[in-house]
Amino acid sequence: MRKVWTTGMLAAVVLLTTVSTAFAQEAGEGARGVIALAAGLGIGIAAVGAALGQGRAVAAAMESIGRNPNSADRIQTPMIIGIAFIEALAIYALVIAFTLSGKV
Repeated sequence: MRKVWTTGMLAAVVLLTTVSTAFAQEAGEGARGVIALAAGLGIGIAAVGAALGQGRAVAAAMESIGRNPNSADRIQTPMIIGIAFIEALAIYALVIAFTLSGKV
């Protein structure tokens, strides 16, 4: 896990270095490239986060239903509502990505 965090931090440092260089330029090709990069990274990170959140929510619900099958009806509805909220956050990120890509 430490190797993953180290690689992620290294990627973030490289990305931030690139972004600061691009913002030092005039509002031309460099800024448009950074906006496109931000749109792609934003939706990618949101999709991964939503997938991990939904996976954990469903896994926990299935485990608790497996332990107590009589509580399935009381667990399923809040799980579906929670998944809808998680998916709404991913859709908000998609809207923001489309807004950013319209500025490219």
